[in-house]
Amino acid sequence: MPAAPDRRLMQPPLVDFLIAGVQKGGTTALYEYLRELPGVQMSAVKETHYFDNETEIDWSAPDYALYHSHFSTDGRFCRGEATPIYSYWPNSLERIKRYNPDIKLVLLFRDPVERAWSHWKMEFARGAEAEPFSRCIREGRARVVQDPDTPGFHRVYSYVERGFYGGQIERVYRLFDRRQVLVLKSEDLRDQADATVRRVCRFLGANEPSALVANRTVHAAAEHDYGQALHADDVAYLRELYRGDLTTFEQLTGIATAPWISDSG
Repeated sequence: MPAAPDRRLMQPPLVDFLIAGVQKGGTTALYEYLRELPGVQMSAVKETHYFDNETEIDWSAPDYALYHSHFSTDGRFCRGEATPIYSYWPNSLERIKRYNPDIKLVLLFRDPVERAWSHWKMEFARGAEAEPFSRCIREGRARVVQDPDTPGFHRVYSYVERGFYGGQIERVYRLFDRRQVLVLKSEDLRDQADATVRRVCRFLGANEPSALVANRTVHAAAEHDYGQALHADDVAYLRELYRGDLTTFEQLTGIATAPWISDSG
């Protein structure tokens, strides 16, 4: 009896890369830059939220048809998507590894204090958060720990938790060869878009842009009355909280984090 066909070979081409983090770190901008390139195909929606899906997918035997429905099969050079929760959400990276062990990951990291503040402003502006930032980063963290579905993780209230970059990159490097991972600083994409996009293209093996990539801002914070500004004591509190983790992050990635934890950062 002939062997059963390998279902994997019957699938559309596997997704080649993911922009897997971090939220509020410039992932939308990078998605927009890349989707304009003729040699890259980005998913029809920016965030597919496939590998963090806890309700619609049987992870003991996942059917990737739903995931592949976000992409066409027009044969362009490489395919990718951008769901920044992947670097944070439990089991997402393990699921990605199972899907495509050779996948490439692009990770954008931003000053974690600025990231937390931007995250809070987004949730406050859309009505998902009513508590002040100062409380959210202190007593409010109990909401993350006490979440009944995924204790220690939360999609909305994880203002502080998503900023522990050292722990996230440790997990990435445990699962993936470092040659599959590109780590960038968000400010490089913001201030040096052309050089950064070209670096991403070289990493992916995609054709570089034929013209200069102009800097632009995507999804800047909306005009809104937030009722407060970012207080110096909150900044100092978070910088101290992140200090040890950022040391780990710097040792693993070679990215200098002093501006993120210094008094003048």
